[in-house]
Amino acid sequence: MATPVDPRTAGPRPPFAEHDQSPPGLDSRMRERPDYGEESYVGLGRLEGRAALVTGGDSGIGRAVALAFAREGADVAVAYLEEHDDAEETLRLVESAGRRGVLLPGDLGDPAHCADVVEETVRQLGRLDVLVNNAAFQGKTVQSITELDPERVERTFRTNVEAMFFLVRAAVPHLRPGAAIINVASIQAYKPTPSILDYASTKGAIVTFTKGLAQELASKGIRVNCVAPAPVWTPLVAASFRGEKLEHFGEDDPMGRPAQPADVAPVFVFLACGESRFVDGEVLGVTGGKPLP
Repeated sequence: MATPVDPRTAGPRPPFAEHDQSPPGLDSRMRERPDYGEESYVGLGRLEGRAALVTGGDSGIGRAVALAFAREGADVAVAYLEEHDDAEETLRLVESAGRRGVLLPGDLGDPAHCADVVEETVRQLGRLDVLVNNAAFQGKTVQSITELDPERVERTFRTNVEAMFFLVRAAVPHLRPGAAIINVASIQAYKPTPSILDYASTKGAIVTFTKGLAQELASKGIRVNCVAPAPVWTPLVAASFRGEKLEHFGEDDPMGRPAQPADVAPVFVFLACGESRFVDGEVLGVTGGKPLP
């Protein structure tokens, strides 16, 4: 029998070293690298023969999801902005699982690029069964809303929310009954942090987007769900927070540590596979004990 894992000690705990990065952040520059599940995730063939598009798949949650999907039997297209070295590592993990991988760089805030990403996924992988809307922008923390200039707010919403509309619009004609769309919100949708209010606001919008879209697509046999993690140790965090906030990131969580990407990825597998066939329009929290409303 497998020995139960104590979730309190299954990942690194604070304090963390300072990371001198700017958004969007690079995994290759992190001093304490996240756990993506490379040594722990074991696939069971639950996504055999399927094709997935994972946005923001170069690092963080996206990389862990790409790894898990590949080990479950799926081919994976990885959309990302311009973090080429990080994306190559994700591709290596997908291909080491014996699956096909595709790298698709570019700005998802551009509707034309979103359409191209979907079309290229279908062209290279032959189909599209799972769309994971994970790409996100989170700027540096601020002291006041007066520091959130229009350019930053517009970029945050364009990347985090508008891109979901563009990608889903392009993907729906290719999705068959049994397909799944998985969006990524955050506990920030329910317990927003003022210093990243633009980011938190987009996560609230994603929850609403998920619930509304699920009602439309249910009649087509396409499920739409959402994952809402608590703090996760990723390059996005290392590039956004600083000082004591970064050093003690996740310390006040019930588990005494932040989530690792490997803690979150299995929930995406569940929502993508047939075992969750009657789960639709839901928000699944991966919060380590922090309650969602």
